[in-house]
Amino acid sequence: MAATLLGAPGRAAALPDGRPNILFIWTDQLTRTAMSHAGNADVRTPAIDSIAREGVVFDRAFSNNPICVPSRTSWITAQMSHRTTVTFNVDKHAIAAPPMSRLLKSAGYDTGYVGKWHIPHPAGDREWHGFDYVRHARANRLDPDLPGACAEFLRKKRTQPFFLVASFVDPHDICEWARMESGIKDEFKNGSIPPPPPPERCPPLPANFAIPAGEPEVIRQLAAADPRTYPTPHWPEGNWRQYLWAYHRLIELVDARIGQVLQSLRDAGQDENTVVIFASDHGDGTAAHHWGQKTIFYEEVVGIPFIVRPPRCARAGVRDASNLVSMNLDFFPTVFDYAGIAAPAGLPGRSVRPLVEGRPGAAGHEFVIGQNDLAPVDQKSGGVYGRMVRTPRHKYIRYSAGQRREQFFDLALDPGEMNDLTGDTAQREELARHRAILDQWMKREGDPFPHPACAEDLRSPPISA
Repeated sequence: MAATLLGAPGRAAALPDGRPNILFIWTDQLTRTAMSHAGNADVRTPAIDSIAREGVVFDRAFSNNPICVPSRTSWITAQMSHRTTVTFNVDKHAIAAPPMSRLLKSAGYDTGYVGKWHIPHPAGDREWHGFDYVRHARANRLDPDLPGACAEFLRKKRTQPFFLVASFVDPHDICEWARMESGIKDEFKNGSIPPPPPPERCPPLPANFAIPAGEPEVIRQLAAADPRTYPTPHWPEGNWRQYLWAYHRLIELVDARIGQVLQSLRDAGQDENTVVIFASDHGDGTAAHHWGQKTIFYEEVVGIPFIVRPPRCARAGVRDASNLVSMNLDFFPTVFDYAGIAAPAGLPGRSVRPLVEGRPGAAGHEFVIGQNDLAPVDQKSGGVYGRMVRTPRHKYIRYSAGQRREQFFDLALDPGEMNDLTGDTAQREELARHRAILDQWMKREGDPFPHPACAEDLRSPPISA
């Protein structure tokens, strides 16, 4: 078949080998419920909503390490953090796993990366990551430049399909806003928003605003150790309501820029030939449990948007509310599936394409693992580590230090994670099962998390066959 290089705006241009283009758009610090398509009436996200309307939304997608550098390093390698050895925010680090992105280039894809990098390997090392077109690949101050650079890439005449990553910073600037609100010198780095209205005109506080009883003390110790990162512990309720207002405005700011990228895709005549994937590296506390940052394992922080919109999606608009997805691990297996590339052996993730297409027997993960390093200051580990097991109904969390090291929630009955069940005798068997899932996974993976992490009574019986 002869290749058509570019079609007229709004029309699909045929690709020579039938393989689709792949456009990955992701943000930084966007929780999965903070968009209008997710039912949030306090924010308007028409661009992201359009991807959801034309694709399949996964409402149980998670970041396996909910902070920037570990999450992004996990994403590009499709490996857990203990495999990459990148466990906290660090500028330079020898990543102990190869990048999966370069396989797209080897398979004949025209590759591009625009926007936030925040991976501890030089973005200029094209041989390492495999992206030929690299623009504005830095940690911050880049969102206004991103749509134009994406448009430049999409206008190129080409005879092969493309793989383009559009990586935005916002709504991460909510961190800067919180500092400025607390009297700490800072500034917006990706576009400003106006001052908030009075608290009474801002979104209401979430139902789970309170700190749950029995919370592991290491969580609040983390916040106390770095007041610049965590300026919010003593905020009155009004500040938190204004925080939510500002967070939503920053989301709308990035949504408008996402809309520009999607328009450029249509103008290039490639919209109907392109798999569009949307996600975030991690979420934000959004005032739940008095938390306004990332790192920890509450749903608002670890739960992220993940939308897959293939060309002419047969199940457009479907919300998958049951299957567990590990975004960092599942992204490249999914991309390889659509691109017709054999995934390397040993990847722990799986393609979600069967779920997108609704194939009989398709299923998500039995459980998703989360890892973190409670590092209070960049470039240095805090020496306290956490692990999470998320199953379809429950969440089990364990920390490596403190008097109270565990949390266990029944999310069907307690979606706000307010009632810790570790001391509930009626939940003893289910708690033991989740402890065993984590213990056996760590042993199988060689995870260096201190083990056993807790008292003798946390030793787990083996999972029954």
